[in-house]
Amino acid sequence: MSKLHFTTKHANAATVKHNWYVVDGTNQTVGRLCSRIAAVLRGKNKAYYTPHVDCGDFVIVINAEKVKLTGNKMEEKVYDNFSGYPGGLKEESAKNLQKRRPEVLVERAVKGMLPKNRLGRKMYKKLFVYAGTAHPHGAQQPKELKF
Repeated sequence: MSKLHFTTKHANAATVKHNWYVVDGTNQTVGRLCSRIAAVLRGKNKAYYTPHVDCGDFVIVINAEKVKLTGNKMEEKVYDNFSGYPGGLKEESAKNLQKRRPEVLVERAVKGMLPKNRLGRKMYKKLFVYAGTAHPHGAQQPKELKF
């Protein structure tokens, strides 16, 4: 009786194909939307996912100003920004941040869900968030990604 030998296929930079996707944030909950986006950025939606290789796709998020937070988070959630200097802590509510820079809600949520290393920073660079419906990535012919 012969033994069967199976080898695991590991992805590398030469074998990975990066696709482009567009996600519409209209009436989507921030946490649920961003966890799915983070999985696509990591490449977990692909059969050849390899943890130490950037297998993920490019993701464009449009209508980031129309995302929502559940419960009282819009008033109670606070985003901190620290300059590194004494007394350099600035705090801002989610409601004010969404008015001023709506992209930041999605960007910070996704960044927190990615690995905290060089690979995670490389994955984060494949995320593009826009407040309105217009984006400059039409030449890449992105496909719509529904959640």
